[in-house]
Amino acid sequence: MIWPENENPGAFGGLETPCRYRDARFAVLPVPYDGTSTWLKGADRGPEAMLAASANMELFDIETRSEPWRQGIITMAPVEEHATPETLVDETHRAARTLIGDGKIVVGLGGEHTVSIGLIRAQAEHHRGLTVLQLDAHSDTRDSYEGSPFNHACVMARAAEVCDYVQVGIRSMDAAEMERYRPDRTFFAHDLDDEGRWIGDVVARLGDPVYVTIDLDVLDPAEMPATGTPEPGGLRYRQITKLLDAVCRARRVVGFDVVELLPQEHNKAPDFLAARLVYQTMAYLGRRP
Repeated sequence: MIWPENENPGAFGGLETPCRYRDARFAVLPVPYDGTSTWLKGADRGPEAMLAASANMELFDIETRSEPWRQGIITMAPVEEHATPETLVDETHRAARTLIGDGKIVVGLGGEHTVSIGLIRAQAEHHRGLTVLQLDAHSDTRDSYEGSPFNHACVMARAAEVCDYVQVGIRSMDAAEMERYRPDRTFFAHDLDDEGRWIGDVVARLGDPVYVTIDLDVLDPAEMPATGTPEPGGLRYRQITKLLDAVCRARRVVGFDVVELLPQEHNKAPDFLAARLVYQTMAYLGRRP
């Protein structure tokens, strides 16, 4: 898919001077797909909204006293939407595999959570011993849902086929998913205090390297109402960034994605939050060579 010229949101961060591919540390890969969502539709517009919002960020990060864009950010053409989730996963996998092979930190912009399957597969192929850190309201461990094993509700079941994982922020699951529930690697939202005393426990359960997948519905709807399946009782933005800061300090994070933004016409704050979360994570990663 190529953005129509009059709708092209431009490069991540609104960077006027394009970064040369060979000089880029971060490769932003938009995947505008929404083929299996089961309630509110529109996550395929998420990547465009994040890119557009990112053009309005200050590119100096106060917390890390850094400018991540100086390490090189290149925005790739979007992965083309396909008729089936299987073909979408395959295409995303191929695109990510090429970028990883070229030494890029791949930053996936979704789209619904199905897009993460191809990204995780590519990372697991390249990085032995990978652990996925899933930040999400939903456990997403169904083996199949609505006739497809590549439904957004099956992301972590597919991830488990290629690597280990740790779940944070969970507050919704089907009774059948209890068969896959791993109490030593699942951190329910209602158990997470505001002070972050749980963060060390999360880090301790992660292997090395780590891939992070962030479903924006991990956040409380008061801060992130723009998702397809908002769940009450979620985490706050600062809880998320404190966790990401700790993980990026303690583990080698090889890539990440931010998915499930469903843009709202009259409220652009969620778009900006998502874009800022992407850039903040780049800032944390930028501290490591």
